[in-house]
Amino acid sequence: MAASGLWDAIGRPIVVEALRLSLVTSLLALLLALGLGSPLALLLARRRFRGIGLLDSLVDLPIVLPPAVAGLALLLTFGRRGLLGTPLAAVGIELPFTTAAVVMASLFVAAPFYVRAARAGFLGVPRELEEAARVEGANEWQVFRFVSVPVAAPALFGGAVLCWARALGEFGATIMFAGQFLGRTQTMPLAIYAALESDVDAALALSVLLLAISFLLLVLFRRWLAQTATGQW
Repeated sequence: MAASGLWDAIGRPIVVEALRLSLVTSLLALLLALGLGSPLALLLARRRFRGIGLLDSLVDLPIVLPPAVAGLALLLTFGRRGLLGTPLAAVGIELPFTTAAVVMASLFVAAPFYVRAARAGFLGVPRELEEAARVEGANEWQVFRFVSVPVAAPALFGGAVLCWARALGEFGATIMFAGQFLGRTQTMPLAIYAALESDVDAALALSVLLLAISFLLLVLFRRWLAQTATGQW
């Protein structure tokens, strides 16, 4: 496809809406993964208790679970007749086939990548540094904010990149739990699948955009790692 044809295809509604929705939902999933996954990763790295092995396995489960099965599990849990769907519907909350369902599906399959990396990062933080901060009068939040996070930052950032990339490329769980409705649940991977049947140029444009975003993210990540190692860009 010529460059002019590619540029024209990028401006089509299916491409614009899918790009917008993918960026918004994947970033929301990333923020939720950071907020919920960081404490969980710290817990897995610092605490030993009965059932921690089970919790650890549950965290890893979405990584090995087929995406379609993950979507079906979400649908059976939060669907209208699901385990939690009925109580939610009683208070007027319906999650399947909404934008919120896209975020949930992305979070479910992508968050474990961040939790795994964050756990490894926190395990690499010398306990002596944390204990020294406590001796100096720092509370647990200050220890976490000013000692644990800065030392584990490369692993946290790497996990965040993996999480965001996985959320951006999610397909199976999303189509099962959220469906594909233009402007509401049709993310870039779903739009590529749909456009292959009717608008190949749009499918190619979306593929190029996904490739460009992934490549740019990888380059920035490598430069950031180089900066942390040498202190300069």
